[in-house]
Amino acid sequence: MITDKIILGIDPGTTIMGYGVIKQHGNKISYITMDVLKLDKNSNQPIKLKKIFETCLDLIEKYHPDAMALEAPFYGKNVQSMLKLGRAQGVAMAAGLYRTIPIFEYSPKKIKQSVTGNGNASKEQVAAMLLKLLNLKEIPIHLDATDGLAAAVCHFFQRDIGGEGEASFTGWKSYVSKNPDKILKKPL
Repeated sequence: MITDKIILGIDPGTTIMGYGVIKQHGNKISYITMDVLKLDKNSNQPIKLKKIFETCLDLIEKYHPDAMALEAPFYGKNVQSMLKLGRAQGVAMAAGLYRTIPIFEYSPKKIKQSVTGNGNASKEQVAAMLLKLLNLKEIPIHLDATDGLAAAVCHFFQRDIGGEGEASFTGWKSYVSKNPDKILKKPL
């Protein structure tokens, strides 16, 4: 029996967060939506994180995803940017965990590889391939939306090769057990 599944993809960011939702029916996928959350008007970092959390909860309530696929932060040279990006990913992840949605993380390279066949593809190449895969009419203005959609499509493709993604979590206990190095053992 084939069951439909909804996959929510998130491209975390503290200026623009991209997201996309697809429906899986057997070995086929169809487009539901994609868009961006613009955060550049809010200069206060905690307020931005609150908005990311609330938006992710709203998406979960509206689309009832069976899985959330997140683009994992890439390693950069700017520590402050990495910290902000990690926080954005963390609150998006927390929203999924709060609603007991399995979380899957994929590196940017893995997402590009899954969608285009080239781990070094540009954002434009990823968007163009999604246009073909999902019969979309046009590429959105903000490619962060297609990045979020690409995370969802990547998860769909990964399910055939194990379905576990690069990391998956079904709750806080699962996250802690798979990430013991990220848990503070002693108070500072």
